[in-house]
Amino acid sequence: MKHSDTSGRKIRVGILFGGKSAEHEVSLQSARNVLQAMDAQQFEPVLIGIDKHGKWHAAPGRQALQDGDLARLLTDGKDAPTPRNAEDNDQAQQLVTTGGASALTTLDVVFPVLHGPLGEDGSMQGFLELAGIPYVGPGILGSAIGMDKDVMKRLLRDAGIPVTDFVTLAARPATARAQELANQLGLPLFVKPANMGSSVGVSKVTSVADLPAAVAAALQFDTKVLVERAIIGDEIECAVLGNDAPEASVIGRVIPNDGFYSYEAKYLDENGAVLEIPAKLPKAATENARRTAVETFKVLACEGMSRVDMFAQPDGTIVVNEINTIPGFTKISMYPKLWEATGVSYTELITRLINLAIERFERRQKLQTTYKNHL
Repeated sequence: MKHSDTSGRKIRVGILFGGKSAEHEVSLQSARNVLQAMDAQQFEPVLIGIDKHGKWHAAPGRQALQDGDLARLLTDGKDAPTPRNAEDNDQAQQLVTTGGASALTTLDVVFPVLHGPLGEDGSMQGFLELAGIPYVGPGILGSAIGMDKDVMKRLLRDAGIPVTDFVTLAARPATARAQELANQLGLPLFVKPANMGSSVGVSKVTSVADLPAAVAAALQFDTKVLVERAIIGDEIECAVLGNDAPEASVIGRVIPNDGFYSYEAKYLDENGAVLEIPAKLPKAATENARRTAVETFKVLACEGMSRVDMFAQPDGTIVVNEINTIPGFTKISMYPKLWEATGVSYTELITRLINLAIERFERRQKLQTTYKNHL
C-alpha cells in the first residue's frame, strides 16, 4: 500500500482500542473522544476493538462505538477465546490468527488508543511494524522503555535527568525488608506496578506495616514493583508533540482532592482533581519543566506524542515521575487539554499526530533493505 498517495480520497484511520489490560475501560473512553474529534472531511475512521480475551472486532463507520454496542461486546467478555483445537478452528493452519485484525490491510494509518500492557509497551507497535502500517505514537523501543518504569528511571538517571529515589522488587517484602526500605527511602512511599499506567495498582503508604500489602496489591498487575520516595512539590504535566523536532505544550498542574492523582480522579470523577492550565509557576520553573519534558522525550527514544509527568519542588528543581507514550484522550485528560491551552485544538491535534505517523513511516521506507558488497 502506498501511504503517501490516497488518490484524493479520505485517509482511512484505524482507531485501535480495548485490549487485554486493566486499562481496557479507559481505552474505550479515549477512543470515543478521538472518534468524535477526528476531522470527518479528511479522515474515514475504522473502529477496531480488542476484547478482554484478545479477540479483534472490526466495525466501519462512527456509530458502532458511539451507540455502545461494540463497547459492550468488548467489555462484557461474553465472546469466548478462539479455540486452539484444529477441529474447531478453520484457521488453525495459519501462523497467526487475529480475526478482525485483517481489517488492518485496508488502512492507511492506525491510531492506537491502547493503554497499558500489550498496547503501549511495544507489543502492538511491533505488530504494526511487521504489517507495514504507519501508526501514531512512539515506536517499539520508545514504547517499551516508557512502559517499564524501572528501565525508564534508570535511563533518565544515567542521562542526568532528576528522578525520585526508588527500589525495584519482584516479591512481597518481609517485615525486616519493609523496615529497611522505609529507612532507606523515608515515609510516605508510593508503590506501583512497573508496567502499568493510569494509577492502576498504585498505593500511597504512610506506615511500614502497610508496605507488604501495597506491594502484594501491585504484584497483581505486574511481576515487578517500584517502591518510590514521595516527592514534596507540585504535580505537573507537559504534553510533547513531534518527531525529530518535538515541541512542548504549556505546563499543567494537578491538584488532587484525595491525596494523589488516582484512577478515579483521572477518568471517572470530574471533581477528583483540579487541573490548573496553565500552571501558576514561576517563569523559570515553567521553562525548566518544558525543557525537561522535551529532553525526557528524546532520551527515551520517543516519537509522535507523549505526556511527561513531573514534580516542581519548592527550590525550583524539576523531578521526572514518568512518561506516558499513549496518554489518555478522554474529555478530562491532560494531553488534549494542554495542547488546547497551547493553541492546538483537539481536532487539529489528532490531524497532526496522524501526519507525524505517516511522515515517520515514509522516512523509514526510504532506508535501504538490501546490501551489496562491491569489494
